[in-house]
Amino acid sequence: MTEARRVVVKVGSSSLTTATGGLDADRVDALVDVLAKVRSGGEKEIVLVSSGAIAAGLAPLGLARRPKDLARQQAAASVGQGLLVARYTASFARYGVRVGQVLLTTDDTSRRAHYRNAYRTLDQLLAMGAVPVVNENDTVATDEIRFGDNDRLAALVAHLVRADLLVLLSDVDGLYDGDPARPGTSRIEEVRGPADLAGVEIGSAGRAGVGTGGMVTKVEAARIAAAAGVPVVLTSASLAADALAGRDTGTYFRRTGRGSADRLLWLAHASTPQGALTLDDGAVQAVVERRKSLLPAGIAAVDGEFTAGDPVELRDADGRAVARGLVNFDSKELPLLLGRSTRDLARELGPAYEREVVHRDDLVVLNP
Repeated sequence: MTEARRVVVKVGSSSLTTATGGLDADRVDALVDVLAKVRSGGEKEIVLVSSGAIAAGLAPLGLARRPKDLARQQAAASVGQGLLVARYTASFARYGVRVGQVLLTTDDTSRRAHYRNAYRTLDQLLAMGAVPVVNENDTVATDEIRFGDNDRLAALVAHLVRADLLVLLSDVDGLYDGDPARPGTSRIEEVRGPADLAGVEIGSAGRAGVGTGGMVTKVEAARIAAAAGVPVVLTSASLAADALAGRDTGTYFRRTGRGSADRLLWLAHASTPQGALTLDDGAVQAVVERRKSLLPAGIAAVDGEFTAGDPVELRDADGRAVARGLVNFDSKELPLLLGRSTRDLARELGPAYEREVVHRDDLVVLNP
């Protein structure tokens, strides 16, 4: 941890705001004090994934609690995001550090060109000495293009920027083997793999009621990051300095996989399929075992409505999802192509139809 050069830090709403909404300036300043000190020597780069936009917008709009409907959530995010970034800008300015706002949706990161642009933006901000402040673009995100929680977003950002460490900060000082409020439970100091979590009772709700995550989302985020080659520390915001200094605090998740600089992790964990394609046995084998592109000849059925470029689920004959990919045809076009070779289609319909339905570069196998 002490040798990590590029670090992604995620902080939740409950660590930045009051339970009734509104930013707590002292809490923000305390976090910034820690982050500024960590990067002051120039040896570490910090990417901050910060929740709090919707929570910060509650009080200014006269909302007593987080609204359930999407329209009012987006309105609160519109007001709160400006307040959140303004607070970070002022707080980091005490150390002569600039911040850059980066708002993402899943669409920005599962499509190839958008993914590359997101990486270039974040990398350039770091190269210029700024601290990127990343959040989901709640103002425009719909249920179909949401990450769902900033814990998962943080794991995917850690992969995107090729981070050496992910630190997840919340209002709990680590993962416990039961409810931390019950006597007899103890903090789990290290997780080496999924087997270490077998039988562990993981709570699903946060304490403060202003965020959307809980311990379940944090453990899932840690699992995603670790599998992508990024180790994770899960602890409370009050112990951020200890975590970033490598002291014994929180729960440490060892990396379980190797890092890879591609966007397929986003496609697997951040995209929402807009439809499904049922494959015959030969196509399943080609896609899953030989990692080939999906051709029209191997598709047995089409479900849902989607357009070219949308993520779709690839299923076997039993309906089990085996892969996910970005489709090259609209759902209305595909029924005429099923079971036919690309050569025949090109001869009858033109050269534009001599292409894959899902190219292997836009395809990820699920649970191989």
